[in-house]
Amino acid sequence: MSRPARIVQPGPPAAERIVAVPARGRSFSARLPAGERLLDAAHAAFAREGFAGGVIEIGEMALGPFAYVMPALSKTPDHAAFYSDMRRPAGVTRLSAGAMTLGRRDGAPFFHCHALWREADGALSGGHILPEETRLAEAAEVACFGLDGAMFQADPDPETNFKLFGPVPAPPLGARADREAWVLRLRPNQDFAGALEQFCVARGLGRVRVRGGVGSTIGASFDDAGTVENFATEVFVRGGAVLAGAASLDVGLVDFAGARACGRLRRGDNPVLMTFELALEVMPEA
Repeated sequence: MSRPARIVQPGPPAAERIVAVPARGRSFSARLPAGERLLDAAHAAFAREGFAGGVIEIGEMALGPFAYVMPALSKTPDHAAFYSDMRRPAGVTRLSAGAMTLGRRDGAPFFHCHALWREADGALSGGHILPEETRLAEAAEVACFGLDGAMFQADPDPETNFKLFGPVPAPPLGARADREAWVLRLRPNQDFAGALEQFCVARGLGRVRVRGGVGSTIGASFDDAGTVENFATEVFVRGGAVLAGAASLDVGLVDFAGARACGRLRRGDNPVLMTFELALEVMPEA
């Protein structure tokens, strides 16, 4: 199957292709205790710092019980792609890397998290972690970026026919936020790096760091790791920046066949499939 250049979504495309809300942000580290639901532990860590939500960059983490879904082909025309059945591997699953968007859905805390991991039987996998079903098997240290003045909220999206996280203004909570930030959602069929470059140039942002980053691309084309041809993916940003109008994005992903890949995305050749949500931390000029 050759990688398509674009995917037709079931609904009409929205006119606004980059949804952006200004905010203030701050980096902090948090220790998530063993035994708690991952969702509850993450939300409590942000609340202690005065934030309603933000993003988390995940390193090693042990989870169990653990549940997830993978990307899958859609069986109906209601969606351009869909999810696999829920999977619950036995024992402790050990994440190697991932990213989480922490916000609200249906009035309650929720997260959107993609990661790569090794299951207890040694199988390597990855995908979309289910908030309600997953607990921390061991305490974990995570790198966080809290947001004040904006948050991620899951709302129905007519274009994709999913309920998706996007940025919305939020009353400032008085958290000690010390950085200018932007909270973004990129809509389908625009190049990931190109959209970020366009956004930063239009606003005169010379140096930004990509914080978090959870979404999907139409397969993937890497500078350093070949090409993923299968179009349905679950992607997360391992590290990224936009410097002087040029984006550098290092990601991990799994496709609908279960193949994993990591590397630096090739600029101009990685259109968004369903969505990509992230925060931009505006850095001081060098």
